[in-house]
Order: sequence, then C-alpha cells, then structure tokens
Amino acid sequence: MPSAEVAPDGELATTLSYFGGSFKSTLSFQILPRLSGSFRYTGIDGLDSTGFDTYYDRSFDVSLLLLKETTSWPALSIGLRDFLGTGLYGSEYLAATKGFMDGRLRVTAGLGWGRLGSANSIASYGDRPRDVLGSGGIPTYDRWFRGDIGVFGGVSYAATDKLTLKAEYSSDAYRLETVTNDTFDRKSDWNFGLDYQVTDYLSVGGYYMYGSEFGVSVRMALNPKNQGVPGGSETAPPPVVLRPLESVDDLGWTNVPAQQASYKAKLAEELKPYGIYLEAATLTGREAVVQIRNERYDIESQAIGRTARVMSRYLPGSITTFVIAQNVNGMPTGSVALNRADLEQLEMSPADAIKDKAVFASGLAASSAAVLDETYPRLDWSFGPFMRLGFFDVDNPLRADIGLRARASVFLTPGLMVSGSVTSKLAGTLDEMSSPTTSTVNGVPVVRSDTSRYQDGPEPRLETLYAAQYLQMTPDIYGRLSVGYLEQMYAGVSAEVLWKPQDSRLGIGVEANYAKKRDYDGGFGFQDYDVYTGHVSAYYDIGWGFHGQVDVGRYLAGDWGATVAIDREFDNGWSIGAYATKTDISSEDFGEGSFDKGLRFTVPLGWALGTPSRRSSNFAIQSLTRDGGARLSVPGRLYGVVRDSHEPEMAKTWGKFWR
Repeated sequence: MPSAEVAPDGELATTLSYFGGSFKSTLSFQILPRLSGSFRYTGIDGLDSTGFDTYYDRSFDVSLLLLKETTSWPALSIGLRDFLGTGLYGSEYLAATKGFMDGRLRVTAGLGWGRLGSANSIASYGDRPRDVLGSGGIPTYDRWFRGDIGVFGGVSYAATDKLTLKAEYSSDAYRLETVTNDTFDRKSDWNFGLDYQVTDYLSVGGYYMYGSEFGVSVRMALNPKNQGVPGGSETAPPPVVLRPLESVDDLGWTNVPAQQASYKAKLAEELKPYGIYLEAATLTGREAVVQIRNERYDIESQAIGRTARVMSRYLPGSITTFVIAQNVNGMPTGSVALNRADLEQLEMSPADAIKDKAVFASGLAASSAAVLDETYPRLDWSFGPFMRLGFFDVDNPLRADIGLRARASVFLTPGLMVSGSVTSKLAGTLDEMSSPTTSTVNGVPVVRSDTSRYQDGPEPRLETLYAAQYLQMTPDIYGRLSVGYLEQMYAGVSAEVLWKPQDSRLGIGVEANYAKKRDYDGGFGFQDYDVYTGHVSAYYDIGWGFHGQVDVGRYLAGDWGATVAIDREFDNGWSIGAYATKTDISSEDFGEGSFDKGLRFTVPLGWALGTPSRRSSNFAIQSLTRDGGARLSVPGRLYGVVRDSHEPEMAKTWGKFWR
C-alpha cells in the first residue's frame, strides 16, 4: 500500500520483489523533493486467461506530496499507478502519514480507487471501465478517481536503527489473480512484514501476505547528488606563481622566435601530466591565446583552472591576459579570458570571485592561435569490453551481449576526422530476441524492430566507419558534415547546423540525413531500403537542474512527428531523464505500447572511481523497440559537443576552478 513518505531528493532506487506468483522490478526516482516517478516491470505466472505462461506488464507511477508533515498535521500525497500502460495495476490514491515517538512509529491511512478500491469499499463515484487495455501506452485519464473507493492503512515501527516492523490493511482485492485466475489464495486483508537495512544502499524485506503467501524484496538505492567515492583521489593542482615585478615590463623575449617556441613547448610539456594537451598557441607581449584538448576532467571549469595555473608558472611575466579555449574534435567550442593579476590575487578566494572577473566568449575568440606542429595528424585509439542490453522481449525481459570493441580516430586537420570501430561478440542472447521476418509490419517499414538480426552472424563486425568535418562558421553558428557507416544499422550522409550563443540557455539545430540500411552481416553491404530523414531541434536549459529538448521532423520509417525529452542533470555528470515520441503512425499500426517512450541515463565513470574521467556510460530503457519514431544514431551531434564549454553550463560547476 502507498504512503505519504518521500525519498531524499534525487534518490534512484531499484526494488525487486516476489510473492504469489508475481515478480516485480521497480525503478523509482525522486524527481523533485515533492515529486516521484516509478517504472515497474511485472511477470505474473499462472494467468491462464492471457494465453501466456508468464504474463509481462509494464507500468508507470507518479506521486506528488501535497502537504509536508508538521507537528500538528500529517503529510498528504496524491498518486497515480499504471496511468500510462495497460491499466492492469491502474489505481489512484490519497494517503496521509504521521510520525510519532520521534518518528520511530509511523501511521498511514488512505483512500484508493481502481485496484486500490477493489476491497473494503466505503463509497463509489462515477463509472470506471475494468477492461485491460490491449496495446497500452495511452493515458487512462477516463478512469482516474472513478469507481469504488476503498480504505487502506498501515503502521511501521523502527525497532532498531536497522530493523523496521510493518503491518498494513489492504484495499486491493487482486481480482485478476484470485477470481479470474488462480495464482494465489487471498484469505485476509492484512499483511505483515519486516525490513532490514543492511547498508546505506541496500535493504531486504520479508512479508506474510494476505493470510496465505510469503514474499521477499531487495531494495538498492543511490543518490547521484552524493559523491560515489567521498573526497576523491585526484592529484592536487599546482599553485599560482606570482611574477617578479621586474618581469612585467620585460618584452625582450618577443623578438626571439626560439624563445617563444621554448615557452610553448614548456607549456605543452607541463600540461600533459594533467591530461590536458596544448593544440594551438599564440604568444604576444601582453596576451597568450591557447587552445587545449581536455582528455581527463569531466568538469570543464576544472580543466580551465588547471591550465591557467600552469600558464602562470611558465609564461613570461609581461603577459597580462590568458585566453583559454577548449577544443573538441579539432574545433574551439568556447573560450575564457582571465586577467593574470586576478589569478594572483584571488587564488585563496572563493571561485565565484574569479568567475566575476572572467570573460566568456565563443571559440572564434581563440581561432587565431597558431596550431602546433605536433597536433595534426593525430591518432586516438581505444580497446576494451562492451555490453549491449535489450529489454522486454516477449520471451525474456532482459537480454544482453558482451564483447570487445576496438575504436580509432585520426584527426587530419582542425575539425576534420576519420573514425571507425570494430566489435566482436563473445557471448550473449540479443540475437534470440523476436524479430519481424517481413520488410513491413502494419504498413510500417521495419527500421529498428529487427535489431536482433544485427547481433547474429560472423564476427568481427564493422560497427562504424565515417569521416566528419566540424566548423564554427560564426561566433554563434556551428556546422557538422558526417559521411559513412554512421551506426550499426545505417550508413549515409548527415549534415547539421547549430545556433548556440555561448551565453545563452537556448540552442536551435537543424539536421538533414540520407540513410541507407546496412546488411545484417556487419559488413560493407546494403539492403534495399533508404530514406531521407531530419529534424529541427530546440534545446533549453530550464534551470533547477533540468534540461529540455524538442525534436520535430521525419523519422527512419518515413513518419513525421515530434520527440519531447526532459532530463534532470546533476553537477557531477549524472543525468536521468524520460522521452516520448508521437508520429503520424497510428497507435494501432505502431503496435503494443502505442507510441515510443522510455527512460535514459548517463552515469559518469569519475563519479564511481573518485578520479576525474570524461568517460561515461549511456543507456536507455525503452518500453518496447518499435519502428515508429525511430531516429538515426549519428555520432558527435553538435549540441553535445559545444554545450559543456559555454557559460551557462560552466557556471554550474565553476566551484571546481581552483581544484
């Protein structure tokens, strides 16, 4: 039964539970201090009426805390369960919770509708359909807070700091499981249990349910707001060096080319131990303009701060201004100008003091820097394991492949690169996922639902092989052109233009693609399917840690529509979000799920290791893989390339400038 209790803001938790033939896995996220959301995946054995040995169901929940608990009043919350699914668990509730005995004893009482009103009913309001929606995915607003109203309640008592005892009075009759089918015997309205907090992140529970069944649960929780490794283990930055007074007016070095080259070489040498590489530099009597490639710090302001410290130590005293630009894929994406005297005076002051003195500008402000001879051509490569996940196949809810991936990129000139990757699968079951055997389903071209066929066949496989040109055309406009094998399933040409002023929260992009479907064997061949696709995209930093994106255009199946996404982004690089895509493909033709939607996550490696790293793990949980609303996967889209070095984003983490 629900309560009005909320998790700490930002907490992400996974709960696995089993009782009465039902296995549930629930992913919950405290989106805001008062708002939480959950995604639940359930497998129920013995529902003979469904025609499946095990019936799998996906559902979404949301809960809002209306009133916080006070000394006189309980907390009050309102919630919707399975409001965007088949309606199997569809219910709504109002719940009130009050703590006593310094919070060790907590009492909950509530009213429920839908499943939570199917037992212990005290009243009824309106008509509520009881059928289970066939395809799911459509909001069930015509059922909300309608039908029988049931009463539920419960108490929990913290016997120790780790052990909590619970009892509850349930208003869920489990009609589908006990009347329509015979999955378990519901003999009582009462449930009893205990929870044991093993660690701060792990708890286990045992329960006696409905007078007939025992149940167990395991809950794992973490909070992206907290540091994964407390304190971190990165190396300390070098101190700023004060210039001797006599060096300020010494400009003799400007007339000695060999000495200028020596300063550049020394600067490049001293930056390398910090994972920062000098790509271009121009030194004049009063100004140093440099372009750096940051390969270590996931916080861009930290890379700027360390670069400025090193420059203060090894550049001539006459230089009074440092202009530092970040280079990504050979293109300067943003720059910061710092007064050297401010660095010397404010090193022991809060980071905001130096930020108030900094001048942010576009990458073009540093485009005049002379490229170092050793910068191009340059080879970057990596070799390591990979994992691919597949969710919610009709025969198995979770499938995975593991293997090895070799990746290499050659940077030929500023902004021009050739990149490729080869994979070899070692083990896995993604090739066993169900897949269409025809080129269309319900008149919709098969563009993504046959992904399992790309996981079967000869190894190794060519994953990507493409050339890309990046260019900043004006201070606010960036461009990209990519040609080749862009992803595992498609090759083609992709052109993109992005308008993103360095001081703006808003970005507008236009992308046009020609995509041709690749053969299943992972080689160079093609199938007889091609399509023109593209989008107009708007990106906006909403504030309060949230970022929104809207894409409108044509998708891989030739359908037209829009994708709306919102992410909560944490300063340490974590990102948790949701997206939904609706196109002109009808719900009936789309199939189960009605439209494309899912959850997406970014987990920074540095958060887990406690050392700076630009690597992260990105993955999405789609409710189902369908062909409607499918988009071409293009590596290195512009917004992700340029955003981190712009003022609104850097301001969020400027506190690490001196770290």
